[in-house]
Amino acid sequence: MGFTCGIVGLPNVGKSTLFNAITSAGAEAANYPFCTIDPNVGVVVVPDKRVDALVGLYRPAKIVPTTIEFMDIAGLVKGASKGEGLGNQFLSHIREVDAIVHVVRCFEDPNVIHVDGSVNPRRDIEVIEAELILKDLETVEKKVTEAERRAKTSDKKIKAEAEFYTRLRDHLLGGRLARYLEVKSDDDLLAMRDLHLLTNKPVMYACNVHERDITSENPHVKIVREVAAKEGSKVVTISAAVEAEVAELPEGDRSGFLQGLGLTESGLSKLIREGYDLLHLISFFTAGPKEVHAWTVHKGALAPQAAGVIHSDFEKGFIRAEIIKYEDLIRLGSEQAIKDAGLLRVEGREYCIEDGDVVHFRFNV
Repeated sequence: MGFTCGIVGLPNVGKSTLFNAITSAGAEAANYPFCTIDPNVGVVVVPDKRVDALVGLYRPAKIVPTTIEFMDIAGLVKGASKGEGLGNQFLSHIREVDAIVHVVRCFEDPNVIHVDGSVNPRRDIEVIEAELILKDLETVEKKVTEAERRAKTSDKKIKAEAEFYTRLRDHLLGGRLARYLEVKSDDDLLAMRDLHLLTNKPVMYACNVHERDITSENPHVKIVREVAAKEGSKVVTISAAVEAEVAELPEGDRSGFLQGLGLTESGLSKLIREGYDLLHLISFFTAGPKEVHAWTVHKGALAPQAAGVIHSDFEKGFIRAEIIKYEDLIRLGSEQAIKDAGLLRVEGREYCIEDGDVVHFRFNV
């Protein structure tokens, strides 16, 4: 699995239309609030031309690309954290996701109802963030109560834990996202991670625009970029309607259709590319006549950690990694040619996996 994204937003911003288009999962979409009543989940193959090239070289019996899981959450409204609308029922579903895709309506259309009566991206973002903060406060308040009870002992570590949770609660009460809290120690960092707070997750804004604005920057998108710049978040401009059209076309016709609109890639491709960058992810490959397999790891992962992504035994019994650079393999055409050219690298436990590495792990269990 590459990574998991939770898709959030107000009702009628195009979340389910976008979800349907990129996952072909058939989530219900309609022009009224709360039509999504279950957290729809869809798995999408990550498009990677390097996989296609490796398949051309090895002609494997099996191909396993890396994937992304998208989870579509029912539209949130003001008061969702207190049970308004349906969104509150599903906020817990996104606690485990790696990142949040926040779909923001950036198009004007009198035929599509806006839950608050007008298109206002800054207000819409603030509504969603407020509900996520309030949901996180529920989680942190429980921890504060528990920690204060335990802190009556003289244990310094327990007292430090209580201080952290109290500081985090006050931070959230001030209307600030959890990810902006200054973490003062490794223990605080671990405590924060264990909470799985919604406002501590990296966010990517998906500006849903009209087809006519897909290659330009309308005023609504500019507002989202201003908000994202302050937060250090990613922004992708996408048209859910265009993505829906693309999804219905045969694979061979999609590129020409996008080019006709002035686009070089689909919205899905943009989401994936920016998502990998947001989460600092890279891909490496294992390849042979039996299987070509793409794997995803965080930038900076050492060889044993990458081996562990394949199987825990690989990490435990790691001996060495035999590394071929993708560009060299494509240029020379075979592993034997790589060896003849002296380009097969043998690396140990301290080797940092690089994007595009073709790896054969040696291990002993």
